[in-house]
Amino acid sequence: MSFELKLDNAKYWRDCVEAIVSLVDEGTFNISKDGISLRAMDPSGISMISFSMPSKAFSKYEIDKGQDVGLNIDNLSKIMSRTRDDEALVIKEAEGKLLLEFVGAKSRRRYRLHLIDVRKKDDKEPKVEFDAQVEVDGEHLKNALKDASLISSYIAFKAGKGHFTISAKGDSGDLEELNEVDGTGIRKLDASKDAESVFNLEFLENMVRSSPMGNSIKLSIKSDQPLKLTYNIGDAAVTYFLAPYVEE
Repeated sequence: MSFELKLDNAKYWRDCVEAIVSLVDEGTFNISKDGISLRAMDPSGISMISFSMPSKAFSKYEIDKGQDVGLNIDNLSKIMSRTRDDEALVIKEAEGKLLLEFVGAKSRRRYRLHLIDVRKKDDKEPKVEFDAQVEVDGEHLKNALKDASLISSYIAFKAGKGHFTISAKGDSGDLEELNEVDGTGIRKLDASKDAESVFNLEFLENMVRSSPMGNSIKLSIKSDQPLKLTYNIGDAAVTYFLAPYVEE
C-alpha cells in the first residue's frame, strides 16, 4: 500500500471532482505528504485548472511515498455522483487500481478504477501581474452569467476603482450591469488601474458551477490577459485560468 486516505463526508470529494470535471475529462493527481493536487489544460487549450487539497482535509492520510495517479475524471465523476447521505469515503491503491470505498452505517460499496497514463505536459500557470482583484458573492456572479447568456455567448468584465461592470452584446441586444462595492454582491475590489476583457461564457458557467452556496469567488483581471478565477471548497482550493476572447 502506498496510500490510504479517508474523508468522513464522501460528498466533499464529490464536489471537488465536479469542479475538476467541469473543465477536463482526464488528468493526473499528484498525491504527496502535503496533500493532493492536479493541474491540467482543457482539450481546447484556452483554459486551465489548478486544484489542491491539503492533507488536513482528510480524517486519515497515510502515504508511503508521493506518486502520480492518472485517472479518467469523467468516470470518477460518475462514480462520485452516486454518493449517498452520511457515507464516508476511503481512497487507496489496490493492485494497480484506485479503490473507492463508500462506507455507510449498514453497507459498504467498493469501486475499482483503472489507472491510465496521462501524457504529462508542462502546464504552468500564466504569469500575469493583474491590475484588478474583485471578490464577488458566488450566487451573484452565477446570476450575472445567466443574465448574460440570454444575450450572448461572451461576457465582458470591467473593473476600476470603486466599480465592477458586467456586459454582453449579441444580435438580439445588449446587457450592462453596474456594480458598486457593497460588501454583499461585490464584497471587495482592489484596482490599481482599469482592466477590461471579454471571455467565453460557457467556460465561465462551467467554472463557477461547483462553487458552494455563500462562497466568495475571486476574479483577477488585466486587460486582454487571461482571467484568474479562484474559490475554495472547504479546505480545497480551485483556481481556473481562461484566455480572453479576441475577435478575428
